[in-house]
Amino acid sequence: MSQRQQLERILEIDRWIREKRYPTAERLAEALEVRRRVIFKDRRFMMDRLGAPIVYDRAHGGWTYSDPAYALPTILVTEGELLAFFLSVEVARRYLGTPFEGPLRTAVDKIRGSLRGPVTVSLEELQKTFTLNPPPAAPVDEATLLRLHDAILRRRRVEMTYFTAMRRKTTRRVVEPYHLMNQGGDWYLIAFDGLRKQFRYFNAGRIRKLAILEEEPFGRRRDFDAVDWIRQAFNAHMGEKPEQVSLRFDAAQAPYIRERVWHPSQRVEDLPRGAVRLVFETSGLMGVLRWVLQYGRHVEVEGPPSLRRAWIKEIRTMARKAGGN
Repeated sequence: MSQRQQLERILEIDRWIREKRYPTAERLAEALEVRRRVIFKDRRFMMDRLGAPIVYDRAHGGWTYSDPAYALPTILVTEGELLAFFLSVEVARRYLGTPFEGPLRTAVDKIRGSLRGPVTVSLEELQKTFTLNPPPAAPVDEATLLRLHDAILRRRRVEMTYFTAMRRKTTRRVVEPYHLMNQGGDWYLIAFDGLRKQFRYFNAGRIRKLAILEEEPFGRRRDFDAVDWIRQAFNAHMGEKPEQVSLRFDAAQAPYIRERVWHPSQRVEDLPRGAVRLVFETSGLMGVLRWVLQYGRHVEVEGPPSLRRAWIKEIRTMARKAGGN
């Protein structure tokens, strides 16, 4: 039976005992429509794992607690639930960044404090079994993310000093913040940029100064949907309009392309000699170019023409540099 069914039976056994109904395995088995041995296993679990002082009361012919003050743990944690919690904490700690170490540890300590009964596995033991290695990401402090989150909820414009890596320039921007997204470990703010008059991605790690403009609320644009907008991008790169991208991967790389979802709009076509074609629509052609270059000779950019030209230009530039060494 499932762990949830066992939890429901344990709660029922505890309720009967507290109501002074002095349950027996026979009576509980009949009421819960299970076999007697299932009830005996539940009682053993309560005694061994949850510290329940269950004894047999001869005068009443049933079970009771030898310590009337005993209470079930506030939270009954299964191994799978604790594992899921541990992994979520590790993912959050590594992707949110080191400034969140303190708040996460505080959250873990609070949950531990509510576990008054023993659990089947500890966080310390899980750390010996699982390792999560996040990708390299630009550091962003906790205060920046929390203030951006606050501005999004209260619909307040923010003024920021922002460093644009491509232009190597720092500019002052006033933006309308809509959404926060984590892509490969980096945090991005999706906002309407007053300078460019369009929605843009901003890497939160490149925000040098940030101020919430309390006197400047804004109305959200009804024609903008952050989820749909993200679907048009590729690895947090966005262009003017979506175009169909066609990439041909050889047999050596094909199995790895088939097993993952690279873009929400993708389709994978089988080609002769084990090759595959990956097709999807995106406006983030610069992101696609950077991505395909890592596959070297195993990929060919078939289209669109602008992406193919940029890909060929990069290959020729690399070839010239290689020839000069």
